Amino acid sequence: MSPSNSPIERALPQRAEQELAILNEIGHILSSTLELRDAFGKMMQIISDKLVMRRGTLVLLDESTGRLRTEAAIGLTSEEIDRNRFAVGEGITGNVVATGRARIIPDLRSEPDFLNRTGRLAAAGVGEQQISYLCIPIKIESRTAGALSVDKPYVSDEQLRSDHEFLDIISAFLAQAIQINRMVMRQKEELLEENAQLRAQVRDRYRFENIIGDSPAMHEVFATVGQVANSRATVLLLGETGTGKEMIAKAIHYNSPRRDKPFVRVNCGAMTSTLLESELFGHVKGSFTGAIRDKIGRFEAADGGTIFLDEIGTMEPQLQVKLLRVLQEREFERVGDTAVVKVDVRVIAATNVDLQEEVAKANFREDLFYRLNVVSIYLPPLRNRREDIPRLIDYFLDKYNSINERKLRRISRDMLNILMRYPWPGNVRELENAIERAVVLSRDEDFTEDLLPLSLAMFAAQRRSTQSSESIETITGRLADQAIADYELREGEIYSLVIEQIERALIDRALGKCDGIKTKAADFLGINRNTLNKKVKDLGMEAID
Repeated sequence: MSPSNSPIERALPQRAEQELAILNEIGHILSSTLELRDAFGKMMQIISDKLVMRRGTLVLLDESTGRLRTEAAIGLTSEEIDRNRFAVGEGITGNVVATGRARIIPDLRSEPDFLNRTGRLAAAGVGEQQISYLCIPIKIESRTAGALSVDKPYVSDEQLRSDHEFLDIISAFLAQAIQINRMVMRQKEELLEENAQLRAQVRDRYRFENIIGDSPAMHEVFATVGQVANSRATVLLLGETGTGKEMIAKAIHYNSPRRDKPFVRVNCGAMTSTLLESELFGHVKGSFTGAIRDKIGRFEAADGGTIFLDEIGTMEPQLQVKLLRVLQEREFERVGDTAVVKVDVRVIAATNVDLQEEVAKANFREDLFYRLNVVSIYLPPLRNRREDIPRLIDYFLDKYNSINERKLRRISRDMLNILMRYPWPGNVRELENAIERAVVLSRDEDFTEDLLPLSLAMFAAQRRSTQSSESIETITGRLADQAIADYELREGEIYSLVIEQIERALIDRALGKCDGIKTKAADFLGINRNTLNKKVKDLGMEAID
């Protein structure tokens, strides 16, 4: 067996190993990032170093303009890159993109299609040396998306063929990376568009006019929200559970200059002190058992936007100190870290407890209370805004009928009266739950008493029993006591509010008894017909002339 003496044969295994190493490096680069411009630059540098390349360019077809643009280049100055622009079909590169066929040129000096826009043949020494040029198309789904071109000193035709085969493989790598990148970019654009649409929907949902509330108490809330929304002032929302504090917090955020930034909600009463501290401020790896990686907190997540701290009155004293610092300095440290993190966050806090009373008991820091209480908004309980109940009922019926494909619509006067008179200790949230339950259990359009939850059914039965046994004097006395208790926070308005409710109830019953005919109802009540007309109009009631 005679040994091989051919230098080419001896070099083949070494070249194969070199090409495999190059492909491995390129594959690693292209799979490690979606930033193609940076990846292309690194890839071109590898090819230049390993293949003794003088210059190399990667051009892609810009489908919006129909022209070729240079995405990455090695051996060219920024000025030369600017000059290296082509239309499809123009020059060697333009021809390769137009035809989808590679061009392998042994001697660039004798090629008439070479436009020399970068001035490479005018470089010192280049004109005296034979330079070979390889331009390989990059194809995606049978369409040419660009071209990879390389020039290097001519060695041999065999070397050119080998380089051509190798660059074909690299071109296939590039095509796959470009295709994946374009798919990701399309998905990203779709997600951004969807996100923008969702944000617009949320903004529309929390516009003031879309929040149900025509009562005087809610008009006061809307007026304050409108004034405070455009500021960066800290807001404290007060009121019983279920009065809609989170909805008002979102209304403030989505009607503010921060509307396009995050709205982050934290329920301070739902977590232990240790967990809450980590949730609010984040932690570093190893700061406590279970901290297996760094984690940013809700304040960092809300940077530029709004953080809503619900049930703030349950926060432990040691956390109150850290929160006070954020409110004063707009900075904090993560749990287990000493680096200071600065944030621009608007704070909206909410509580259903009396914070002043908690301050007096030394359960809540006085300085933190005053920091939170820059602007306070009191949300009235539903029993103090009963005139909003019919509209809320209609809204929740529409919502849950649509969700559950039901058609519950008809509410009798007696049923509406029960819903209007019930004290609603759980406020709007309890009303919503009651309507959802009724819709789910309904079989037709009628809202009957058997659809009511137990608390409401018991109230209805007790009310009927009380009404049948009590005298007018007893009922009116109890009504006066209840009115003073319900409206004690609205001093100066109690008389007009109670009288309006009584007038509404009397006229409603009289119209019901007289088939909705105002002339009959006026005679039945013993009042002037013009007076009844005016009352019906003022109270927004429906009747027949």
